[in-house]
Amino acid sequence: MMNLQLKGRKQQEELHKRNGKSLNEKILHYADLGMALIKAKEENVDPFIVLETIMPWDKFVASVEEAKQLSRPMSYDYLDLLESRYNYLRKYTPTLLKSLKFQSTNYARYVLEALETIHELNESGKRKVPNGAPLSFVTNRWRKYIHDEDGNINRHFYELAAFTELRNYVRSGDISIVGSRQHKDFDEYLISINEWNHSKENGIRLAVSTHADEYVAERTKTLLERIATFSKNANSLEGVDISGGTLHLQRLDKDTPQTAKQLSSKLYHMLPRIKLTDLLIEVAHWTGFEQQFIHASTNKPPKGEEIIISLASLMAMGTNVGLTKMAEATPGISYHQLANVSQWRMYDDALNRAQAVLVNFQQKLPLASYWGDGTTSSSDGMRVQIGVSSLHASSNPHYGTGKGATIYRFVSDQFSSFYTKVINTNARDAVHVIDGLLHHESDLMIEEHYTDTAGYTDQVFGLTHLLGFRFAPRLRDISSSKLYTIGSPKDFLNIEGLIRGQVNMKLIYENYDDVLRIAHSIREGKVSGSLIMGKLGSYTRQNKVAKALREMGRIEKTIFILDYLSNKNLRRKVQRGLNKGEAMNSLARAIFFGKHGEFRERALQDQLQRASTLSILINAIIIWNTVYLSQAVEVLKNTEGLDEELLKHVSPLGWEHINFLGEYRFNSRNTTTLDTLRPLQQI
Repeated sequence: MMNLQLKGRKQQEELHKRNGKSLNEKILHYADLGMALIKAKEENVDPFIVLETIMPWDKFVASVEEAKQLSRPMSYDYLDLLESRYNYLRKYTPTLLKSLKFQSTNYARYVLEALETIHELNESGKRKVPNGAPLSFVTNRWRKYIHDEDGNINRHFYELAAFTELRNYVRSGDISIVGSRQHKDFDEYLISINEWNHSKENGIRLAVSTHADEYVAERTKTLLERIATFSKNANSLEGVDISGGTLHLQRLDKDTPQTAKQLSSKLYHMLPRIKLTDLLIEVAHWTGFEQQFIHASTNKPPKGEEIIISLASLMAMGTNVGLTKMAEATPGISYHQLANVSQWRMYDDALNRAQAVLVNFQQKLPLASYWGDGTTSSSDGMRVQIGVSSLHASSNPHYGTGKGATIYRFVSDQFSSFYTKVINTNARDAVHVIDGLLHHESDLMIEEHYTDTAGYTDQVFGLTHLLGFRFAPRLRDISSSKLYTIGSPKDFLNIEGLIRGQVNMKLIYENYDDVLRIAHSIREGKVSGSLIMGKLGSYTRQNKVAKALREMGRIEKTIFILDYLSNKNLRRKVQRGLNKGEAMNSLARAIFFGKHGEFRERALQDQLQRASTLSILINAIIIWNTVYLSQAVEVLKNTEGLDEELLKHVSPLGWEHINFLGEYRFNSRNTTTLDTLRPLQQI
């Protein structure tokens, strides 16, 4: 249904483009006619004679018909265009209704009644929707299309509306699919009530009290103190202007001094040039990361020649060259050997373990401590085109034409990539933040996480606080962000215009235990944060628990924004963290050069394998650079000296000295003539 609606929007845009010139001509013609008729009345002249002087009557009649063809309904959107896609939908929906069994909350029962009506029509072969068919599920947008001119229910639009609402309610959890792992009843995702009560008695790994009154008292005190301090200092904040109830935030200046750039250039000029193949062998020798590629059947790590084949397979997928091209370019290694390794050794757990080994090694390198202590991180998406038909491919006008997916990567303050995921291009990044913070396998102890604007919602603010993380997004238009207080905004006259609402503490208090049960279920791995956040964020499921988490998030968001505005150093930290992720994306694109940087895999699992191997290559390069930069730093210290304060500005993401493309050998002794051509392959 989502693809159908995207096609409907696209068709409407194409209509606007195609008919724009004709519509403009019609407007100009009728403007001329209107002016002529006005003049005719003023001068008491026969209007039909005046009209004929501008446009012959037969052309006028034809023009009216053309205008009718070009016209769209008065309150139009793209939904009326979807009727032409009805037959496409019918290829699948009868089988869907036969094959799947649905259950619903009381709120969504009318959708299931409508689906049962459609199923009965399919089975009986009848075409007309009975007049008593359920219509309570029909939203206002669909309502104007449901009945035809005679008052009968239009079956095409009835089915389109029903399946649209089915999709919405399945996403929100109000309708579950019997036997499904991803779309079951919402409560089934969580730990049981009995287990939850037992866990509370024995201690849980959340950052807040299990008692609602203690939480409410502590967060009320913290929020009001922050607002009071901000209100007191509002007119003396560095880089912040609050006037007329409007907030203006000055952009940060670039903080990398020219001397740091010169030092970085000098250090990189000292590094030896190296091929990616040799780099991988060196890093494998230092770290042993390849020993995590344990065979899924024999349970043995690679040895001897198997190590080289594993590294070749890793490079084939991580550069996106592919196994076939890698086998052709690597004497002594066959496609069969590479395929065997990719299938039996490069599975999710093995790749995650290998990535963790590299991240932990980077954390122990002395030079990495200049960049951070491993307690802060950022996440950013890198869009990748998908060059084949895939259920996981989607289009987004912000990224041009074509369908794709997004590699969502988490980066530590020490430049290591510690978690990677492939997500839908149109998915909000915020839904996936929790997954990376909780489910990486490295020794990093992340306390603070940065994202761009797309990475935040009020509910993410609330959940990250419950789980013990400080969430710090870079807000693109912070002046439009809503601040909330407890009590009256009039208590803070200096910033009254910035406070847009009040936190509903009663809602938090009444649903506190249920919210904590959700957070505990996520913390203990019963369910992923992305799945739960997707359910809670769906447009229909605004139940009391979801609203309570949103209110808790409004507290944390307000506290963060006030800290962000009050502390220039915090703004600088967020900026630096995000810059590291963006710079890593540049390195990733340089590495992922094969097949024009496109995914050619249909299955999400195969796309994730490519993304994970890419992250391992990135980490290997970062470690190699860090080790050799450390050597270069020591040389400079002992020869001409250097300012160690500048090292925090040196990045291990450079790649000009690395040969990604391999080595080409030209052998002039094996030349052919037109009489001695190479033999053709056997068919």
